[in-house]
Amino acid sequence: MAEEPKETKPGFQNPVAGFGVTFKAMFKKRLTEQYPEQQKTTAPRFHGRHQLNRHPDGLEKCVGCELCAWACPADAIYVEGADNTDEERYSPGERYGRVYQINYARCILCGLCIEACPTRALTMTNEFELADSSRANLIYTKEQLLAGLEEGMVDTPHAIYPGTDEQDYYRGLVTEAAPGTVRQVAVSKGEQEHMAGPSGAAEEQGADA
Repeated sequence: MAEEPKETKPGFQNPVAGFGVTFKAMFKKRLTEQYPEQQKTTAPRFHGRHQLNRHPDGLEKCVGCELCAWACPADAIYVEGADNTDEERYSPGERYGRVYQINYARCILCGLCIEACPTRALTMTNEFELADSSRANLIYTKEQLLAGLEEGMVDTPHAIYPGTDEQDYYRGLVTEAAPGTVRQVAVSKGEQEHMAGPSGAAEEQGADA
């Protein structure tokens, strides 16, 4: 025969005993991060927003090969290359990336595009706050991804360092822009209309994602 439960007498400790766990937690160190008021430092190899890098003189490292776009499993990258000219040069080689877009509505930040890049033109930064209420704003253009100018750099387009070639740039022989280097005037006809087309296509691509 089962024993009958003992009858509990009402007392002062009964209501307070239920809050024992609550009182203990009040004096423990908080483990949660107070984000966004307090932001934790990310790891050096954190996979964040992409960045298009420059050579020490300001020329772009991207050669418009589209290998990053082919390597992307999410089809988030759109690249269109163009030829450099003596009057309008953006990279040391024959070609450069005229149109470069990354759709962060699709990007999974896997880093496969970084491994595919033969010139180390594309790297990933520690910036991770990419959320937005508009899909159109999640499509980053070349102007948004291109690294800023540092000391000794001249903005593109401009001529290569005199007496050097593309291989000298990748050997690290060019450390700054040559004295007297000035920015060339972009004279490509219809470039604005040309760039507007792929951008619109990328927006439709993002809307379907």
